[in-house]
Amino acid sequence: MFTGLIREFATVISYQNSVLTLKAKYKPNIGDSIAVNGVCLTVISVGSGSFAVELSAETRSIMAVQHLKGRVHIEPAMKLSDRLEGHIVQGHVDCVGVIKSIAKNQNATDFYISYPKEFSKFISPKGSIAIDGVSLTVNETKEGEFRLTIIPHTLDITLFGDYKTGDYVNIETDMFARYIYNMINKNNSPTWSDIDNILARY
Repeated sequence: MFTGLIREFATVISYQNSVLTLKAKYKPNIGDSIAVNGVCLTVISVGSGSFAVELSAETRSIMAVQHLKGRVHIEPAMKLSDRLEGHIVQGHVDCVGVIKSIAKNQNATDFYISYPKEFSKFISPKGSIAIDGVSLTVNETKEGEFRLTIIPHTLDITLFGDYKTGDYVNIETDMFARYIYNMINKNNSPTWSDIDNILARY
């Protein structure tokens, strides 16, 4: 699991035959989990100042592979001793969104992102969401679109400062929203005890 707090930028060296090789200050071990633009991947080799991860066909089909070039976000898997300062992120991307518009708003910047409407049941105002692995809060929703308000600090330390209208981004909805929705659909009448049990597992 991850927190959605980006550790650093890595630079793509190559992306060939489902293997992504990155240059980074961070040095993982073979077998480690690491989130690249919010996607949980496994390290398969480590070089001098670089490492490689492999992407399955399933992973490639649900992520924005167009942005596996230049700079990418990376975050190592969370340790049990770490502080949880973002929100619980699994690195399991739900879908790809598109930045529809960007607007300055006093001392922040609003990003309007469209997404497949079938995921609207997992996205709510003031709920948590991860965009390319960045832990954020949804400020406003409407059918097939939501608004994020990004402060200057986040623009400086993430790829949000580089995003343009029309860019694709990886979206991971809130884990608890997904689990509760699935539980309700299976049982129709969950109790508060059921919901507490789910939350207590994480």
